[in-house]
Amino acid sequence: MTADPRAALARLVTAFERHLEVSSTRRGDEDPAVVAAYEDLADAFEEYDGALYYAYGEMTPLDLYAGDDEDDDDREDGSDDEDLDDHDDEDGDGRRIYSGLDDDYDDEDD
Repeated sequence: MTADPRAALARLVTAFERHLEVSSTRRGDEDPAVVAAYEDLADAFEEYDGALYYAYGEMTPLDLYAGDDEDDDDREDGSDDEDLDDHDDEDGDGRRIYSGLDDDYDDEDD
């Protein structure tokens, strides 16, 4: 982990730019370049968040999606996390899941 939050922030910004670049030229749902950029972005974010906390005792208000947690099955509103999506850890390795965009994603402003 980088102990310098400024260096970690620079890596995070670079990872965001790379993710944007490869996403704009995506070749299919499981494009290896997009998946790699996604994972690099998640790693850079964790590095920045850790460096920020280590240096200043501060954290970002963001969380990484890491798949379904069995402990979070019951939500405060009585719904079940399983109702939200069906993205599973298909290979069982416990790593983050790149789920891409849902088919019904609409980025138009309402």
